[in-house]
Amino acid sequence: MEYRQLGASGFKVPVLSFGTGTFGGKGEFFGAWGNTDVAEAKRLVDVCLDAGLTMFDSADIYSDGAAESVLGEAIKGRRDRVLISTKATFRSGEGPNDVGSSRFHLLKACDAALKRLGTDYIDLFQLHGFDALTPVEETLSTLDDLVRAGKIRYIGVSNFSGWHLMKSLAVSDRYGYSRYIANQAYYSLIGRDYEWEQMPLGLDQGVGAVVWSPLGWGRLTGKIRRGQPLPATSRLHKTGDVGPQMSDEYLYRVVDALDEVAAETGKSVPQVALNWLLQRPTVSTVVIGARNEEQLTQNLGAVGWNLTKEQVAKLDAASDVAPVYPYWHQRGFQERNPLPV
Repeated sequence: MEYRQLGASGFKVPVLSFGTGTFGGKGEFFGAWGNTDVAEAKRLVDVCLDAGLTMFDSADIYSDGAAESVLGEAIKGRRDRVLISTKATFRSGEGPNDVGSSRFHLLKACDAALKRLGTDYIDLFQLHGFDALTPVEETLSTLDDLVRAGKIRYIGVSNFSGWHLMKSLAVSDRYGYSRYIANQAYYSLIGRDYEWEQMPLGLDQGVGAVVWSPLGWGRLTGKIRRGQPLPATSRLHKTGDVGPQMSDEYLYRVVDALDEVAAETGKSVPQVALNWLLQRPTVSTVVIGARNEEQLTQNLGAVGWNLTKEQVAKLDAASDVAPVYPYWHQRGFQERNPLPV
C-alpha cells in the first residue's frame, strides 16, 4: 500500500481508504448500500489492515449514526492501528440546531461521534456540506478549538464549491485558525467536474482530494454495459435518481474504453477505474466501499501497478466532456492558464 501526504500537511494516509456507508444498513437509502453488521465489519477491517489500508471513513448521517457505532466496535482494541475520518453538518436530529456548522451543532456532533466511535480523538473531521447561514469565522474558530482540545487532529470539507473552500482558507490564514487540508469530493471517470476548479485550487492551496464514489455511484462496477439490463443487486434501483446523472451513451462510451484497457492489463473494470484516479493530480486517497470481503479484495487490487500513459490517454479521451463557462473559455488560454498536472 502506498501512502501519500494529505494536502500540504505532514499527515500521511493510504492511497485507498475504506468507506463505511454499508455499515449498519438503516433505512431504505443506506439499506440499499449494504447492511454490514459488527461481525462482518471486523472481518473487513482485518482484510484492510492486512493490505495496509488503515483509514476508515464514516459520517454521522450514515444509517443515523449506526455506521460510526459499527466501526467503533470493529476497531475496538486496535485504535492505534487505524485512522478515522468522519463527517458532520447535515441534519442529525429534529431540533432547530441539529444541523449546520454552527458552534452549537459542531461541538455536539463531534462529542456524539467520539462516543459512537469509542475513541477520544478523530484523525480527520470534515464538514459534510457548506452552511451558508453560519459565519465562516464561527465555524473555523470552533474547529480550531476542537483541534487545540485534542478531539480532532486535522480538518477538511466535503461537497464545497471552489469559492466556499477558498473563502474558508482565507479566513483561516487571517486569524491563524487550523486550515482545511482535505477536500472529500465526488470524482470518477464519469464525473470529472472536480478537475475544473477544485483541482487547481487544491494544487495552489495544498488541499488533498479524498475521493468519494470513485466508481461513479456504482456505475463502473463492470456489470453495467450497453444493451444489458441493470443487475438485480445494483443499489442504483434505489439510489440512482439521487446520485450524479449522465446520459446512457456517455456511460457506455466510458465503459467501452474501460473494457479495452481491462483486457490489455488483465485487470477488472473497477480496478482500472480506481487506478486512473490514483494517477490524477491532488488525489491523496480514494474511498472504496464493499458489501463483502470479495468486493473489498477486488478493489484492493487497484494498487501496486499503474496504467500506461497511452491507456490513461484513452480513458481521458473517452470520458472528456465540454466544461461549463468560464472553464471552456480558459481552455483556450492554456499559454498562461495551464491544465493541472
